[in-house]
Amino acid sequence: MKFRPCIDLHDGKVKQIVGETLNTEIIENFVSKQDSAFYAELFKKDALTGGHVIMLGGGNEAAAVRALEQYPGGLQIGGGITADNAAFYLEKGASHIIVTSYIFKDGQLNEEHLSKIVSEVGVDRLVIDLSCKEKDGKWFVVTNQWKQFSDFEVNSDNIRFLEQYCNEFLVHAVDVEGKQRGIQQSLVSALADWVGIPTTYAGGARSIEDMDQFDELSNGKLDITIGSALDIFGGHLPYQEVVAYSKNKQA
Repeated sequence: MKFRPCIDLHDGKVKQIVGETLNTEIIENFVSKQDSAFYAELFKKDALTGGHVIMLGGGNEAAAVRALEQYPGGLQIGGGITADNAAFYLEKGASHIIVTSYIFKDGQLNEEHLSKIVSEVGVDRLVIDLSCKEKDGKWFVVTNQWKQFSDFEVNSDNIRFLEQYCNEFLVHAVDVEGKQRGIQQSLVSALADWVGIPTTYAGGARSIEDMDQFDELSNGKLDITIGSALDIFGGHLPYQEVVAYSKNKQA
C-alpha cells in the first residue's frame, strides 16, 4: 500500500470539493491560495509517484498543464480526456491518461471509445476510473460528474474484462468522497478480492487509523489517495505523517 497524492482543479484553482455537488450548489471544502505547480513540486520533492490531476469541468487546462510540466512523469491526468486530446497531455508530461465519461456514454460501456483511447495512448498508459455508487447492494459506475448511474456493475467479471485494456484503476467511493466520514469498507474489501492490477481507492479517509484499517481490509493490495483531510488542503491530518506512513509501508 502506498499513498498517492491528488490535485483537484475547479475554475482553474486547486480545490477540494464534495464531488456529488458539482451539478448543484457546490460544497467547497477548501480553495487553495497556491497554484497547481506548487503542489506538483511538493509531491515531486517527496518522491510521491502515481498521483493524479483531475480537471473538474472546463477552464482547468492551463492549471493542469502547469502541474504536469512541474512534475513530468509523476502525475496522471483525468477529467474530460478523450482520444482527441489525450496525446496533448502525454506530451505535456502526464504519465497516464485517466478516463471515465468518455468510455461510459449514455449509461453504458462504449467499447468503440474504449478501443479508440487504447489505440491512442496504449494499455500501459491508460487508467480507467471506476467511480461508483452503491445501489441495491451492488456497485455501479457513475458518470457526468457522478450524477448518472450507468448499467456497468463493478464486480469481479467486469473488472477482469477491463484489465486487458488498462494499466491501473482509480476508484472513487462517491458516497463518502470529500466527506471525511471514513472509508467505504465493503468496497475496499471487494476491490482487494477483485483486482489484479494496481488500483487506487479514493474516498473518506481522514486519519492514520483509517489508513491502518484500509491497509488491513485490502491486505496491502490497494493504494489510497487522501484529499480534504490533509492539512495541505485545509484538513487536520498532517501531510508529512501520511508521507512517512506510506514510505514506512513500502520499506
